[in-house]
Amino acid sequence: MRQVDVLIIGGGSAGMAAAAAAYEQGVRNILILERSDRLGGILCQCIHNGFGLHRYQEELTGPEYAARNVAVIREKQIPYLLRTFVLDVTPDKRVTAMNPEEGLFHLQAKAIVLAMGCRERSRGALMIPGTRPAGVITAGAAQRYLNLEGYLPGKQVVILGSGDIGLIMARQFVMEGIEVKEVVELMPFSSGLTRNISQCLNDFNIPLSFSSTVIEIRGRSRVSSVVVAKVGPDRKPIPGTEREIPCDTLLISAGLIPENELSKAAGVQMSPSTKGAVVDDTLQTSVPGIFACGNVLHVHDLVDNVSAESEDAGRNAARYVLGELAPSDFSRAVPVEEGQGVGGLVPQYVSPSGASETVKLMFRPRAKYPGGAACAYIGGDLAARKKAVVLTPGEMCELTVKRSAFQNAAGAVVKIEENS
Repeated sequence: MRQVDVLIIGGGSAGMAAAAAAYEQGVRNILILERSDRLGGILCQCIHNGFGLHRYQEELTGPEYAARNVAVIREKQIPYLLRTFVLDVTPDKRVTAMNPEEGLFHLQAKAIVLAMGCRERSRGALMIPGTRPAGVITAGAAQRYLNLEGYLPGKQVVILGSGDIGLIMARQFVMEGIEVKEVVELMPFSSGLTRNISQCLNDFNIPLSFSSTVIEIRGRSRVSSVVVAKVGPDRKPIPGTEREIPCDTLLISAGLIPENELSKAAGVQMSPSTKGAVVDDTLQTSVPGIFACGNVLHVHDLVDNVSAESEDAGRNAARYVLGELAPSDFSRAVPVEEGQGVGGLVPQYVSPSGASETVKLMFRPRAKYPGGAACAYIGGDLAARKKAVVLTPGEMCELTVKRSAFQNAAGAVVKIEENS
């Protein structure tokens, strides 16, 4: 049984940032486990630019952003194991993993940082009716085919969902000579960043249909067409609005789901809203000594935010190992609830006696709110307010609250006030 002070599961941007922060905090016995054959995670296949504007004040591609993180890991000589699949995590922080070099092995950690990232919703998760031909793929799979493997996934594509990866792939498809017939979005608004709608669809004259969905896939050996229909407020297809779009590929970009099988195995309390772990303001879960960060905690819009959050997780994991941070105890913390228009709130608990003077609350609006304001009420009193030109689900919101406001409070709520 190998002993590790801080064990980090996942070698993407979250895992590497957490490892570097734990090292800077004074812990040296650190190990990163990564199931791929390289560090960097999903960034390795994101060849478009737009990364690093907040963190490095310059525009980088995904591989360039990842390379900077990898350079830090190598400079600090933080050990990592590639092609290593974690099979189990127990509440007492015992980890079972395997790789081709060592076979099955066990680790005992003093603290664990969960940084496994997220996965895409597939056709099966969306339950789209029709035949089962080739040519139905997720946006991330198409990105890998095109950018890493050198294959065109199709010649005529319909995209279901306006997630950021799907929007970016729509632009790249056109630049590669593929015809993008249409982007179809179930909601009356896009789930992607506003800049991606403009730069990836509008600039390339790619049509976008809101309040619409694919109700049938047609074709035998290969997709031949899809049937699209308008949906009502209940998100159910409206009879008589059906139309058939000929295509050979259906690309699905309908959201991401945190990879939390290991979190559940460890007995971590899960949030039905974020689909990730419930954490306090140190990013510690309900299991003492297990921390979560990045897209496995809640799906982010910017990798810069993933890195910043993960640094906090790594720093706090190191503090836990060094005896500077107490084990999590949600019964002694102030619960923070989601109010009107708020979804995916993190953290869900705040300690009134934490080290920092302020607490950052992050969430996504559940709908589009022009002129709305995000507000935090603690014990019934307004503790923070942030007005925006528009609040949209495609962009994460942040509220900074003074920790002193949580003193002697029974609870807090974050909500959106319209036209305030």
